[in-house]
This record gives sequence, C-alpha cells and structure tokens, in this order.
Amino acid sequence: MKRFLLILSFLMSFFLRAQEEEVHSIYFEFDKYDLKEIQAEALLKFTQKLDTTHIETIEIFGYCDDRGKDEYNYVLSTNRANTVKEKLISKGIKSKIIISIEGKGRILIDDDLLENIPEIRSKNRRVDVVVNYKPITIEKLEISGIYNIIPKEPIVGDRIYLDKLLFERGSSKLSFQAKKELDRIAKQLLKFKNIEFEIQGHVCCIPTYQKEAIDRETKKRELSTNRALAVYKYLFLKKINKKRMTYKGYGNTQSLGKGALLDRRVEIVITKI
Repeated sequence: MKRFLLILSFLMSFFLRAQEEEVHSIYFEFDKYDLKEIQAEALLKFTQKLDTTHIETIEIFGYCDDRGKDEYNYVLSTNRANTVKEKLISKGIKSKIIISIEGKGRILIDDDLLENIPEIRSKNRRVDVVVNYKPITIEKLEISGIYNIIPKEPIVGDRIYLDKLLFERGSSKLSFQAKKELDRIAKQLLKFKNIEFEIQGHVCCIPTYQKEAIDRETKKRELSTNRALAVYKYLFLKKINKKRMTYKGYGNTQSLGKGALLDRRVEIVITKI
C-alpha cells in the first residue's frame, strides 16, 4: 500500500487521551453522485495528510439538500457515500476500518439561515468522511502558555487545556468523565485562591461562515457558550466563587493552528492573579 504523508504525526504525539475525530466534506452537484476531477483531487489531498497508523475507524455519511422526496434522497445520499468509499479504497484506505457507510437523506435548512439559500443547499449536498483516531496519552501540548494543570507560578494569560473535558457531538451536557476532570481542576483552583479566570468554549468542524454550532438541546447556535456555561455552573457547585469566574463561547473563531482535532475544547484562561 502506498504510504501517506505523515503531516499530522507531530500533532498526534500529544493528542487527547480520549478518541477524537476529524471531518472532511466532499460536495456534489445537484442530483449527482459522481465525483468531478476537482472533488477527487480534494479527496486525494485529504487522504495524503492522514496518519493512517493512528486511525481507529472511518465513517462515511451522505446527505442531500432539502428538495425532493425522502425515498429518492436516501438512495441518492447512499450512492454518494458509496462513491466516496470506493474512491478512498482506491487510494489505499483499508476497507476494514471503514465501519459505516450510510445515506442520511436530506438536510433541512435551519430557521436562522434563511439568507443565501442556494449556497446553503450546495453545502448540504455532500458526504462527510469522519476519521476517528485511536486514543493516545497526552504528555504535553508543547504550545507556549498552554498547560493541563495550573503551573506552580501562574501568570495572566496562562491557558489550562482541559484535555478530558469532552462532549458528545452537538451537546453541552457534562459527561461523567468530564465531571471527573472538573473535580481535578476544582481542587487546584481552591489552592490558588487569588486566581481569576475566564472559561472559554470552542467548537470545530463546522463551516467557517457559521462561526458557531447548534446545541441540539436548545436548537440554537450557542453550543460553545453553553459548554462554557456548563463548566461555570459545575465549578460553582464545587465551591469556586462566582466572582472569580466568567465564561464565554468563541465558536470556531480561535483555532489553535494545529488542525481541527484540537479545536473542540474548553479552556480556562487566567485573567488576574
């Protein structure tokens, strides 16, 4: 099998302990499921940057825009997913790691996105390739000013990356594992009683023109804010004074510059010592 370029190998050396994912979208013409040259080239570039040694599984989901009958759209979206699957296999991706190929049918247009409907529909005629990576123990982030614990001598601007604070896709509810992570950081915050901080929520893997993701519980574009708020409320329950805390959602506007995999996160940023 042809060896792929290991562009992401440096990233995976310090990646999350829990399984993470990367999403690549391929867009189709109206009522079509064949790949044009430009689409095939984009898919090739995507496969070339994958570190295949760290891939756990791949899932492929096909979609259509909101026009047409449901039965027809399910067939069309499935055909699109299968087209991408065959292309990936032809480029050296092993079929055994592709665990799901599914046509999802049409995507309804959100009520808050009624402008520029033709562009939105073109984005909905797509296939998402979801690459799930194997869990890798994080040693250190190796990004200046970012830590996974409060440093012994903290300064304003230090960022505490909560590496186990993971959410289900589209959700702002704290999992059992997330609460354990917050229990850990709460103990540290109680020791550093003078520290004031901002809880920052971030999301990844949404189109750049949307800036923020939808929280499936509230049906509103406020996912990163709601995740930050959930952390805020939990830390208050752990006896962290509200006067020490603020929270804010940043959507997808503050990438770490290390790829989308590290951008689905919550951070604590020290604002006052």
